[in-house]
Amino acid sequence: MTVARSVADVLSEHVVFEVECIDRMFCNVYVPGLQYAAGLVGYVHRQLGLPIASTAPLAKITEAFDKAVHRFAREHALPWVNFAKGQRKDDSAHEHLARFTGTERVLFVGRAQEKTKLFRTEKRRDANGDAYPWIVPATGLVNHFYFYCYDNEFGPFFIKFCSYFPYNAKLCINGNHWAQRQAAKAGIGFTPLDNGFAAVDDPAALQAVCDRLGPAQIDALLRKWLAILPHPFTAADRAAGYRYELSILQAEFSLTQMLDKPVAGRMFFEQVIRDNLDIGRPDQVALVFDRRLMRRGARRTPGLFRTRVITEGVTPSLHVDYKHTRIKQYHKEGKALRTETTINDTTDFSIGKRLTNLPALREIGFSANRRLLHVQRLGHDPITGADALATITAALTTATGARIPGLRLAQRRSHALFQALLTFGWADSSERRNGTSCTLVV
Repeated sequence: MTVARSVADVLSEHVVFEVECIDRMFCNVYVPGLQYAAGLVGYVHRQLGLPIASTAPLAKITEAFDKAVHRFAREHALPWVNFAKGQRKDDSAHEHLARFTGTERVLFVGRAQEKTKLFRTEKRRDANGDAYPWIVPATGLVNHFYFYCYDNEFGPFFIKFCSYFPYNAKLCINGNHWAQRQAAKAGIGFTPLDNGFAAVDDPAALQAVCDRLGPAQIDALLRKWLAILPHPFTAADRAAGYRYELSILQAEFSLTQMLDKPVAGRMFFEQVIRDNLDIGRPDQVALVFDRRLMRRGARRTPGLFRTRVITEGVTPSLHVDYKHTRIKQYHKEGKALRTETTINDTTDFSIGKRLTNLPALREIGFSANRRLLHVQRLGHDPITGADALATITAALTTATGARIPGLRLAQRRSHALFQALLTFGWADSSERRNGTSCTLVV
């Protein structure tokens, strides 16, 4: 095996296999009709049967939910973790997961105080000076309950509930873990690489597995565990239409390309980081995301456009920003090239946030990964570029023995020809215009 000499050489000659998969996803779990004050008023009137709308009666629901969570942890003998400020919750999850050997279950329950949106009641006065309650949106530092679980289909995941009305939650999954579980069930042999694949017997079958992950599987996971975990809303509430729905808060789309040798990855990043510091400029970002960027005028495209190189130890990574979206490229565990597009706001691409929009979003994410690699491949293949230049400028002898002179790039007619090709398109063989034939040979 030859040593990689360019980015294009690494991508074409030194990639053993590659797989595209949804990586980490954060989903909002919420009741649509309770995200605004009027919806809360309707809930208090219809479900609680109270004539005056106030958040005070909701305290009983909060207290009952709190007790249900503690009772659930006690009855299932679950470890309870009170997260301190600044504590990395993933570290606790990894410790419990390392000791886990059974089937699906809740690993532990955590509690943390976090700032969130909620509703409060304030006192207002009418024209006569009489006081009346008025519900307004606010923010507060309240308890959140974390349920870290292991699912037979998805592997490790967690769901976090806010303890205050309207009891919004967040669901976090990892698509690569899901793919590992599904590949094992399908009998596809593989060697894991953290949340990825270091080796696989059938890459095409694995890719087909990854392509199956979509809204139906994620929604089924939520419904399954809502039936297991303590639920803040009663059966009567759910029957009345107060049911949780899912929207996309953050989605990562990863392309993992396993390399034959670590030196190929080092060669890739040496050239890419040296010569791609301008990839975050608006004109370059437009190529990667296939979006038109307006830099002036009333419809100026918002956002920070930049390229960052971050080094952890001796492992560098390339970061490209577009609005709220980021692409990260790094040498995963010194073995694979990982390109990840993280979309933090679906409206960056004029797409709704509902989970049903995941197929359209994944197309954008995977396309951005590929387009970034395409830009890097074009910009870093000097030897192939020299060969192409020689092909254009050197004389050519056809199969019939006819000698065709090459294009002399310094001549004005060569410039005129290239300008015409860029304007009207490239002719592969011949085109007939006005009864004449024009053949271009390169």
